[in-house]
Amino acid sequence: MEPVEINAGNWYLRAVRADERMDDRPSLAQLGETDDGYVGRVEQQWADDTRYAWAVCEPTTGEMLAEVALCPRTGAIDTRARPEHDEAAHAAAEAVTRFAASCGIADAHLRS
Repeated sequence: MEPVEINAGNWYLRAVRADERMDDRPSLAQLGETDDGYVGRVEQQWADDTRYAWAVCEPTTGEMLAEVALCPRTGAIDTRARPEHDEAAHAAAEAVTRFAASCGIADAHLRS
């Protein structure tokens, strides 16, 4: 599947990026993700339909505040947020739950 953007109310979800227009690596580092190959792995996971991950962004700046990921095989949804952005992660998880249902992914659920 190609990455899709999702409107999550006060936030929007887009593909995780590291290119000339947007570099999410500094925000990912604040989430604890420091592997330089992470963005490439996320792109491959989308292509392989093994994991769908989104950057949860502030709509006016595109700044990544959190990440939400869906495992299409199990319906498990995981989130992680930068400090003070748990609300964005929670709203994103709700939006991804609706996305999963629209794709026929049964039992989508936030993993604790």
